[in-house]
Amino acid sequence: MKVLVAVDKSEESQKALKYACHLLENFDAKVDAVYVKPDESDIGAETLYAPFTGQEQITAWIEKEAEAVAEGVLSSCEVCESGKVPCWPRILTGDPADEILHLADTQNYDMIVLGAQEHSALKGLILGAVHAKILHHARQPVLIVRNFRPIHRILIAYRGSECDQDALGFIGLMVQKRKPEITILHVQESGRGENEASAETCLINAKKKLGEFEHAPDTKMTKGDFTDEILKEVATGRYDLVVLGAYGHKRPKYLNLISDEALNIARLTTRPVLVFRDAAN
Repeated sequence: MKVLVAVDKSEESQKALKYACHLLENFDAKVDAVYVKPDESDIGAETLYAPFTGQEQITAWIEKEAEAVAEGVLSSCEVCESGKVPCWPRILTGDPADEILHLADTQNYDMIVLGAQEHSALKGLILGAVHAKILHHARQPVLIVRNFRPIHRILIAYRGSECDQDALGFIGLMVQKRKPEITILHVQESGRGENEASAETCLINAKKKLGEFEHAPDTKMTKGDFTDEILKEVATGRYDLVVLGAYGHKRPKYLNLISDEALNIARLTTRPVLVFRDAAN
């Protein structure tokens, strides 16, 4: 498995790199820590809050930033190497979201990992414009990491869609040797008219899928709004990773934008969240 971890000099991106390596340490994977430095033509003196700064100083500042990030990445990569996960730094130039999406597609990465702020200066949690763009337009699973947590308990939000079923196979294989506690939660959503028998069958199918990877998950069922019920479970369950499909009950016909529910769960929880989509489809 090839994993792209977007990094900069922020503490959040370093946590994301360490978390990704921790997640993958018992799995056959390699990690590329990718820093996208700004293009000189896209940055001006006003960006640096120094209106009298010349182009040479701007170029020097960009290179200094890149060097600082590279040093931090090499240090974090040592953590990956200690867990026997190969890690290599890469530096690109351009718009961060565009470059990450292009690299992920052209170099056949299997997952993208992004660090995010745990709390904003405003009330609540935030996802930046880069995160939102990548979440919406990536063809690969995207893992959002706000803090580092040793992985002991995983929550899988399961609706029974084809995307959800593929998500089970993806995470089931990845953590097969780790053997964490896994809980599958199915929400009988208000207004959908799903009966108890259908909901039970949905959970049976999910449990059977994870059983293919020698997991014995717990299953839970509740009723209400999908996003609200998942967030309630996350808040009370002390989970270390939340996994869900990028789409709702039905994949969009023309645009592969993730569902509002997936976006809100990624935005509103402090836990690491893996939003799954299959690049092959």
